[in-house]
Amino acid sequence: MTQEIELKFIVNPAELDSIRNTLNSLESQHSEPRQLLNIYYETADNQLRRHDMGLRIRGDNGHYEMTMKIAGRVIGGLHQRPEYNVELTSPELALALLPAEVWPEGISPDEIQSQLNPLFSTDFAREKWVVTHGNSRIELALDLGEVKAGEQVEPLCELELELLEGETADVLAFAKQLVAQPGIRQGSLSKAARGYHLAQGNVDREIKPLTVLRVPPKATVEQGLEGSLELALSHWQYHEELWLRGNGKAKAQVLEAVGLVRHALALFGGIVPRKASTELRELLATYEAMLPQELKATELAFSEQSSQAKLALTEWLVGRQWQKFSDDKANVKLAGSFKRFADTHLSRHAAELKETFQRPLGDSYADQLPRLARETGSIRLLAGVYDDAKTQPWLDNWQGLRHAIVTRQQVEIEHYRNEAISQAPFWLHSGK
Repeated sequence: MTQEIELKFIVNPAELDSIRNTLNSLESQHSEPRQLLNIYYETADNQLRRHDMGLRIRGDNGHYEMTMKIAGRVIGGLHQRPEYNVELTSPELALALLPAEVWPEGISPDEIQSQLNPLFSTDFAREKWVVTHGNSRIELALDLGEVKAGEQVEPLCELELELLEGETADVLAFAKQLVAQPGIRQGSLSKAARGYHLAQGNVDREIKPLTVLRVPPKATVEQGLEGSLELALSHWQYHEELWLRGNGKAKAQVLEAVGLVRHALALFGGIVPRKASTELRELLATYEAMLPQELKATELAFSEQSSQAKLALTEWLVGRQWQKFSDDKANVKLAGSFKRFADTHLSRHAAELKETFQRPLGDSYADQLPRLARETGSIRLLAGVYDDAKTQPWLDNWQGLRHAIVTRQQVEIEHYRNEAISQAPFWLHSGK
């Protein structure tokens, strides 16, 4: 078993020559392109997928390797997950060669092997450069080809940075050099994720409105901070993908996601000092200033500003960079109960909303949209410690008010304003 640590980028085909020139200019050990064919296997009821497992056989010039990847963690485009690799003499599954600890309880390798069939394939040419950065050896793999499931096909044009030896921080630091030019963007969707989507008919991905943050039982404040930013980054990347695929309405969700990052930093600002996130906030502001411009999705998503902002957020999360600025007092707070933190701050943010909208504002409602977005965004990051049945109606009224203000529906504005400010709190310790 090895721990796979990869940072994935999607390459804009229009910038491919420029990206390759940059890679060729590096001091590296270069390997000419090799054609790789990968067949992915699954049961009819997606048993492997349900356990966040992926199984493939890779063919490389007459040599074969079986790989099983199991559940790990994905932040932005950084994939960290265990994988098991087994050499094969022929392109046929041999699950008995995998160690027993691979299999979740209830799954027998002997039984599941008879149920597995090819589901999709990836066929691409891989060109590699191995570089040394810091104390680490990093492999850069440029993959050009396609993912195919039946009649469904999607092109591949990717650059993967894999840590061969050393520290994850070196991969992220090296990536900063690459994103200093346009043409690449972090990709959270793996080849396997795209293959599964094609196998399911390649239906249009739908816009997903922001949800409340869900945290584990007895989560700490630090887990709440991490979860908040991971939720925002995931929402950002998912809707950027939709926007690039032609769904113009997804751009608004990208803006929502970037706003949620700012709301999260402000929410935890009483514990994490502003100097801990100075660079991150500056890069976000630069990117955010580009959103109102009439840029095409490709121009923005593959821009240097977009790549730098997402990479900075990924690095901040993966490296837990707030800890560098945390003293003993802050560490105690970070280790405290997120539930208690949520109750306290729900009361504060609800009080801000109620005070702002206690009386009709006439023609000034639009002036309060930034405050409304900030307060409701913060509440979304806190409300998940309670059931949806309690939180969703409460949030729906404030969201209805926001929509009515944006669409200038005066009657609806007053309806939702009255409903919103008269709601009873759904949390404890409300300060009543």
